[in-house]
Amino acid sequence: MTIDQAKLHQFIGKAINEWGAAEGALLNFVGDRLGLFRAMAGAGPLTPEELAGKTGTHPRIIKEWLAAQAAGGVVTYNPASGTYTIPEEHALALTDENSPAYIAGFYQSIVSLFKDEEKIINAYRTGKGLGWGDHHHYLFEGTERFFKPNYVANLISGWIPALDGVEAKLRTGGAKAADVGCGHGASTILMARAYPDSRIVGFDYHKPSIEWARKQAEKEGLKNVTFEVAGSTDFAGDDYDFVAFFDCFHDMGNPAGAARHVLEALKKKDGTWMLVEPFANDKVEDNLNPVGRVFYGASAMICVPASLNENGPALGAQAGEEKIREIVKGAGFTRFRRATETPFNLVFEARP
Repeated sequence: MTIDQAKLHQFIGKAINEWGAAEGALLNFVGDRLGLFRAMAGAGPLTPEELAGKTGTHPRIIKEWLAAQAAGGVVTYNPASGTYTIPEEHALALTDENSPAYIAGFYQSIVSLFKDEEKIINAYRTGKGLGWGDHHHYLFEGTERFFKPNYVANLISGWIPALDGVEAKLRTGGAKAADVGCGHGASTILMARAYPDSRIVGFDYHKPSIEWARKQAEKEGLKNVTFEVAGSTDFAGDDYDFVAFFDCFHDMGNPAGAARHVLEALKKKDGTWMLVEPFANDKVEDNLNPVGRVFYGASAMICVPASLNENGPALGAQAGEEKIREIVKGAGFTRFRRATETPFNLVFEARP
């Protein structure tokens, strides 16, 4: 066997970069949890001692944290003054929960997977899968924090308007809508807030998430939203004007059964089903890029094991449009189209 030394060195360099990125993910989570990024945002140059004083942390450890963050390009370092500064753009992404660029929640999700390492390894060995509800609670919290900014940026302003006639029903017609697989209810609450004359019901089989969502709706004083514990194949109600699935269809143990149940639950003449799925091309070779890598990685530890846990088809986060279309049309829907897309999502419309 002949070893190409250049390729070997290139791969080792790639590995070193990933070591730093893996450590950096945990360091960013620490910064988020301890309020380090928030303390730096808008504060200008700070010494480690000043940052430690602002956050009630230990200056020597903060000095090392800052050096690691400077090496990773998260903050900048001024050797003349011994101070560190977070650029405004980085602070926006790491601290502003109302910004569509907010990314801090994803670091919490990553940490949850390391906490679940033995469960994930067991799923690989046995093929029995790993249920969503069996993960560490950081996954549920981090997922909401990461997805919510994307929903805030796109759901009301872009995704629903891209559907045929749905926005008008929600705004003026007193529509009846369901958000299935709602998790902590971020998408459900956004719709309830935007369409106060419509009735929105959030369903999820994970009871702790439903309890969380109920508390959030209560905090906001929303009267047109309720949350119920139910799965995608047995959620209650019929004659829905609108049913939405956000980033969950590919995780399900019985996506075909879920599609059939949605068809039964919708108004037969003009009901609409919206499926929001991770962006994916239909062929593996067309997904071999940074976004595809993130989605395949999450899918290998969350989505595929979740479906296998229910003896499902394990579609995975990169299922692609044709596979989704096949299942939806196979369930009896006569119309299916890609309504819109973002760099991270595909938004499909299905009608009876």
